[in-house]
Order: sequence, then structure tokens, then C-alpha cells
Amino acid sequence: MIINTAVVIAAVLTLVPLLGAAFFAGRLGGVGAGLPTWVRLLRPAVLGVPYLLVASSAGMFRWGWLAVYAGLPVAVAGLLWVAGRVDAEKRGCWLDFVVLGTLGLAVDLRWFEPAWPAHLAVFSKILLLDAGIYGFQVIRRLDGVGFDLRLRWEDLKIGLREVLFYTPIAIPVGLGLGFLHGHGWLPGWVKVMQLPASLVFTFFFIAVPEELFFRGWVQNLLERRMGRYGALGVTAVLFGLSHWNKRTTNFNWQYVLLAALAGVFYGRAWRKERRVGASAVTHAVVDTIWSFWLR
Repeated sequence: MIINTAVVIAAVLTLVPLLGAAFFAGRLGGVGAGLPTWVRLLRPAVLGVPYLLVASSAGMFRWGWLAVYAGLPVAVAGLLWVAGRVDAEKRGCWLDFVVLGTLGLAVDLRWFEPAWPAHLAVFSKILLLDAGIYGFQVIRRLDGVGFDLRLRWEDLKIGLREVLFYTPIAIPVGLGLGFLHGHGWLPGWVKVMQLPASLVFTFFFIAVPEELFFRGWVQNLLERRMGRYGALGVTAVLFGLSHWNKRTTNFNWQYVLLAALAGVFYGRAWRKERRVGASAVTHAVVDTIWSFWLR
């Protein structure tokens, strides 16, 4: 894997919106508030810069992909600006779900990953998340998202509580389905030493993006239309279905079932105090247990 200066700069530019929103959520409402609307809507076009840097340094730059990475965030911002005008009460309108569906399918079906070197395809996922953050939290100003990663003890307690509720159900079901496979309950010291780094990586690059999308945006908006329990169930099913093609080229129904079941507990963790950090703790711990002992 070759990491050069251009890739490092691109990584910083890609992570700044995500981490800024996560640790300075209270300041998002004022981002560009005094600027003309057309400027605010065009600003996310700068998300095309990381693609320009990485693709140029790898010798695979294409104008079409630059147009996608600069244009899609602008389209997201524009659609959510219109959504804010037709749905001022923020009950969730069809435009919100068009945006969520587009972003979700783009990530799940890996539409944009061919634009990147194979080992840097994670840029695609994070840049699409950045587009959603700007659209939903700066333009749409969606409330109740709970995207604050300044973790509190309560986040840890709630997150770990849901792990304890989920694990005794998931392990027998997963083993019975042949999806989970125990491979040693006492891993070697080298592997144990990798556990903290794996947990941190899983938290920030897998759990946080998925929890922000599914719980902070999808479940949050669905609650306004169908109530707490309906939104919890539908979001869990959608989360399960997003895993249909993981680890296989066919419909992986065992993974879908276990992921949907997990989605119930992730959703419970989020809605307790409407904190993405709490559900991300549950998600990261579950994924880490799975990868270390049951995969």
C-alpha cells in the first residue's frame, strides 16, 4: 500500500467534516449562516477535492468521477434545502428519503468505488457520509440526530447494556444457523494486543458511519411518521437488508437475519437518549466480538 502526501491531505480533508460535526455539533447551525443560499448550496462541491488528489496521484483521474464527487453533494444539499421548504415541521418528507436511499444504495452497492484505488475505496463511503452530514445537519438542520462523539459514561453504560442483551440471543441463533463459528476463546497475546486498535478502528470507520445513517437519520425521520416501535422495526429490517451481499455474491439471508436482530438493539441504544455514540458503542463491541471470536 502506497500512501503519499496527496493521499494524506485528502484523508484530512475527508475526515474534517466528519470529526467537526462529531465533536463540534453545537456550531453546525451557524456554518455559513450569513452566506447567500446559492453559496451555501454550492459549498459541498469541495468534497470533490479529495478525489482529485487521490486519483491524480494514482494515475486514474477521470473528469466524470470528479463531476460525481463534486456534483452529488451539491444535489444532496439542494434536495434537502427544498425539503426544508416543503416540510418546515421536519416530519420527514419524500425528498429526505430519496437522499437517504441514494446515499445508502451508493455505499451498499459500491457504485462509486471503481473511482478509487482498491485499497483506498473507504474514501467513497466517508465522502458520501460528509455529503449527508452537510445536507441533513447544516442545510436541513434535522434535530434529534444525536451525532456527538464526546462520549459520556451514560453512552458507555447504554451501549454495553445492549451488547449484554443482544449477545445471549445472537450467539445461539448464529451458531445454530451455521453463520457463526467459534475459533478459540483464548486468542494469542499478539491478537489480544490488537484488540484495542481493532475496537477503535471499528468504532470510527464502521459503527459511527452506519449508526449516523441508520439511527441518526433513518430511524429519526421514520419515528416522526410511524412512532418509536414502528421506526425501530423498519430501520432494523433495512439495516439487515443492507448486509445482503456481504461475504458472498448471493443473498446472504443468515447475515441479514443476524444484522436485523442486531439493528433492534443498536436502535434501542440510540433512542434511549438519542445519542449516536451509544449505539456506535454497541455496534463496535458486537463487531469486534464477532471478528475476534466468532467469524
